[in-house]
Amino acid sequence: MRPRSDSRVTGTEFVVAGSCKRTLTGGGAGGVERSPTGNVCPVKAYRCRVCDNPLYFENSVCVSCGTALGFSRDERSIVPVDETGRYVDPSGAIWWVCANLNLSGCTWLAPLHGGTCFACDLTRTRPADDDLEGLEQFRLAEQAKRHLVVELDTLGFPVVGKTTDPEDGLAFDLLSTTDRSAESNVVIGHENGLITIDLAESDDAYREKVRAQLAEPYRTMLGHFRHEVGHYYEWQLVRGDERMARCRELFGDESKDYQEEIQRHYDEGAPAGWEERYISTYATMHPFEDFAETWAHYLHICDTIETAGEHGLTAVAPVTAFSSFADVVRGVWIPLSIALNMVNRSMGKDDLYPFVIPPPVLDKLDFVASLRTTDGGTSGP
Repeated sequence: MRPRSDSRVTGTEFVVAGSCKRTLTGGGAGGVERSPTGNVCPVKAYRCRVCDNPLYFENSVCVSCGTALGFSRDERSIVPVDETGRYVDPSGAIWWVCANLNLSGCTWLAPLHGGTCFACDLTRTRPADDDLEGLEQFRLAEQAKRHLVVELDTLGFPVVGKTTDPEDGLAFDLLSTTDRSAESNVVIGHENGLITIDLAESDDAYREKVRAQLAEPYRTMLGHFRHEVGHYYEWQLVRGDERMARCRELFGDESKDYQEEIQRHYDEGAPAGWEERYISTYATMHPFEDFAETWAHYLHICDTIETAGEHGLTAVAPVTAFSSFADVVRGVWIPLSIALNMVNRSMGKDDLYPFVIPPPVLDKLDFVASLRTTDGGTSGP
């Protein structure tokens, strides 16, 4: 579960999201706009509705025709906005570019003029305005969070913020610490719907150092969001005697003392033969972690397959159309991931997906996929 540290993080001041100033400027120039990390954002092959130029998920301006843009969560599409940042949807409702455009690069549409969007409203705490390093890292974390919300919408998992449901809703504390060697460093974790993310993980050098220390094959900011939100959805969706019994059958007894299991894991490491039953060594720590790791891989697989399909690399129905997610893995994901790994090797890079999926993990992935509650869709941008 990667439990949260005490919410009081020393050495850094924080402000509650929603207090930032409104701005409507932004955009890029020269070629197709890219994310601040240089990576292309997900999920769908977006195109400008004015000139049909290809767009990336974070585009705020079409670099071909100069049209200002915003992302409509309801339409799951990048739409043109006027010079004031306004968009009128097909129903006649008026939306506005998020007030956090310049703060975090958010291009999503908000229901109120000068207001913030649904994705930004999920963030409870962010770095203070004078924490320049934290704010730069905050942009990258918010980008990963927006990616996460889109794929949860696409797969049909409900995303409800704590502003709507204080007891069972979802919220994020995106915390910065200036002294990374101090004992007060942020601990990534989930507790009762509140996910804490260490913004230091936005730093490639720092994250790679931690990855090497922990001997992990894969570590990304988006991966952290996917893993931690897995804890949230297990908390919310694995309810009722039948589901609980099946979850325990697959992942183990969640009542095991979490702190004792953490200590065992770091003292002894993963058990011999772990590769036959788990997706990663971290998944062996505790049944909660096994579920969250499996959940993260479910999102990895779904998102990559959709992106590949949108760009003509595979031709299959949406993963949600399959009755068995294990069939998706065997028939689509394994051959696709092998091909993508070989492409990476051709460029002298590490494998895109450096994991082996044993049969018991297929059953776990099937269980995670079975938790979907709808066929996707949202209630607004």
